[in-house]
Amino acid sequence: MTDRPPLKGVRVADFSWAWAGPYAAMELALFGAEVIKIESMKRLDHVRLRALGFGHFRGADASPFFNDLNMNKLSVTLDLGHPKAVEIAKKIVSISDIMLQNMRPGVMDRLGFSYEAMKKVKPDIIYLSSSACGATGPDREYVGYAPTFGALGGGVHLTGYPDMAPQPLTGSVDLRSAATSAFIMLAALVHRQRTGEGQHIDVSSQETITALIGDALMEYTMNGRSRTRRGNEDDAMAPHNVYRCRDDKGMTIAAAEEEWKDLRRDDKWVTIAVATEEEWKALTEVLDNPVLKNDARFADAYSRHTNREALDRIIETWTRERTPNEVMTVLQRAGVAAVPSFNSEALAHDPHLKERNAFIELDHSVMGKRVVVAPHWRMSETPVHITRPAPLLGGHNRYVFCDLLGMSPQEVEDLEKDKVIY
Repeated sequence: MTDRPPLKGVRVADFSWAWAGPYAAMELALFGAEVIKIESMKRLDHVRLRALGFGHFRGADASPFFNDLNMNKLSVTLDLGHPKAVEIAKKIVSISDIMLQNMRPGVMDRLGFSYEAMKKVKPDIIYLSSSACGATGPDREYVGYAPTFGALGGGVHLTGYPDMAPQPLTGSVDLRSAATSAFIMLAALVHRQRTGEGQHIDVSSQETITALIGDALMEYTMNGRSRTRRGNEDDAMAPHNVYRCRDDKGMTIAAAEEEWKDLRRDDKWVTIAVATEEEWKALTEVLDNPVLKNDARFADAYSRHTNREALDRIIETWTRERTPNEVMTVLQRAGVAAVPSFNSEALAHDPHLKERNAFIELDHSVMGKRVVVAPHWRMSETPVHITRPAPLLGGHNRYVFCDLLGMSPQEVEDLEKDKVIY
């Protein structure tokens, strides 16, 4: 075991903004890569300033969203509308292994940062472009954010309940696209290690979502069946659903419904899934319901799936009288998969996640102490860590321009006065 992270020595020139690009770059930063985020006060990353549903933040360095998407990174400021700034940015690329950007196709080309131009700067550069629909094809000019990625990729059509409209997928779609980009960049590093070749990776965010619904695509291709929304139903498993429970205050959901006719945010739910006959037998023993044990509708897996709605009603009669934790405890002890359906607050206080250090406290110089999500993986030989919060805007200008690029402090000051470094 070593304290050396797996990507130590790898440098990334990060020209991305918003969510999908920055999160992909942060995944590499968590692996130990030195990620230099190229920004500008002339056109700030909008996540530094505001977030949908949360309004505006108090300054460019006070966004918790920006922090969660850019930890472990460095930041420099360059006005890429200025030729001198373009030259400096290219020097950063020349000492980097990877360059990534998620502008609309053509934007970086017009600024002088096309893949062909960057190959002249660094012949073995790994260059990743991420956009809504990719850099080629008839839809290349379409502008997109997470909701459109999810819709065009097909994921939204499959998400929700049969009697309801498709459910919009927002920030989570960006993160799925970003994780795909991070994986591809790791694969490209391995390829370059073996062959010495860099490459241009053109990522279509909508296609990264389509890649996640391959079973639905194959079902249509092979069987002519077009899948739609099914809620929590499974192709074969039953029970396989989310069931209402008694809340922690002792009020049943049935009683609460007399006061609130719609589903409240703090309703209590538990998930239960049965995959085998052994698990089914264990469930029937815990519930001790004669109907489940003796009714021919539930005699085998096929019958249970056919009569899953009736089965769900019986199970929910039992779960309504118990809290989610009570259901989880008794069923897990019996060997049945069951876990509460957590909201964000419950996740933050879950003993299991706390024990596994899923969240850590990070000290930000402007926002103070912040609880953030720790890396999602553990590596036995090369541990990964969050070593710093997201960078302050231009917080590493001196280090990058002077220490890495060899510019003098006076030269940097002059460029700042001329708003090249800006």
